[in-house]
Amino acid sequence: MSNIFFDQQMSFYKRLGRKTIVTGHYGSGKTEFAVSLAMILAKHCSPLAIIDLDIVNPYFRSQERRELLEEAGIAVYGSMYKSMITAELPALSANSRAPLENDSCRVIIDAGGNDTGALVLNQFSKYFKDNETKVLTVVNVNRPETSNIKNILEHIISIENITKLTVSGIVNNTHMLRETTAADIIYGHKLCLKVCGETGKSLLCDCYPEGIINPNELKEFSKNLMPLGLYMRPTWLDK
Repeated sequence: MSNIFFDQQMSFYKRLGRKTIVTGHYGSGKTEFAVSLAMILAKHCSPLAIIDLDIVNPYFRSQERRELLEEAGIAVYGSMYKSMITAELPALSANSRAPLENDSCRVIIDAGGNDTGALVLNQFSKYFKDNETKVLTVVNVNRPETSNIKNILEHIISIENITKLTVSGIVNNTHMLRETTAADIIYGHKLCLKVCGETGKSLLCDCYPEGIINPNELKEFSKNLMPLGLYMRPTWLDK
């Protein structure tokens, strides 16, 4: 990771809550963002945990990278089953609340996609009624469900209505997987800024796939760039 982003990452870290909830529609790259964020924060804070609450979609879940995360010093919570063979069973471990009850632990919550997936957050609602909680929505404007301002607003409102939580930050993660271009990210940046203008929410950052996009192509458009490590991208999908 380029050294020019060290100061940005420290600033980025300070703008998050102790408990950061990551929401986003299917295909937004929500889990990729959550895992990449955890890997960055692991360099700056400890203890750190990630809770995988995406029990609706059994594919591309953060706990698939349990070994990688734990090697980086990140505790992984979520399914009561550690084997991905049973990933489709919607059963949360009883100890999933442990990091939320530890005031010294920074926590990233990878919530389910759309409002149905986010519904599971209600089981933990008592832990989110404080100013230590920040809710983020990851947006990929190349997905049909969030391709325009109207759809993005509807998605955010549906998340807020089902969880009774307020989304405070928007993450621009506009991409086309390994075909992503700087133009995609810039287009998403501009659309997300318009959404922020209508809602009063903030654009937390613009994501770019590390190793695919040169961040220097984006620095004139964004002061808050976040590299994605492509940790959730199986190589067989690129063949």
